[in-house]
Amino acid sequence: MTDWDGPEEGERPSAYIVVLGDKEISANHFWDHGIACQSILLGACEKGLGGCMFGASNKQALVEALHIPERYELILVIALGKPKEVVVLEEVTEPQNIKYWRDEQGVHHVPKRKLEDIIINL
Repeated sequence: MTDWDGPEEGERPSAYIVVLGDKEISANHFWDHGIACQSILLGACEKGLGGCMFGASNKQALVEALHIPERYELILVIALGKPKEVVVLEEVTEPQNIKYWRDEQGVHHVPKRKLEDIIINL
């Protein structure tokens, strides 16, 4: 979000989970990590926590800072914590505009496409 500098002090996640793939077991990590992350986030939500998984990070800096051995590939990071803001999922009104935004009350709006817009009926 271009109008947000990131979480302020006191709003940052309480914990991070760094999801790694073991290259000595398999070079293909394209499916299981997403399922695992989704399960973790659903469990966190059930406990009243908020979370977000992201792949956009300085992976090399994280690998170095955490002293992760070469056999592991950093795939995703999950941020977890108590939610500070209210998030509202809403239907996309303009097909090309799926940008998140905040209203005057600080409510975080997350546009989502309708199911029939993303499923192909063959």
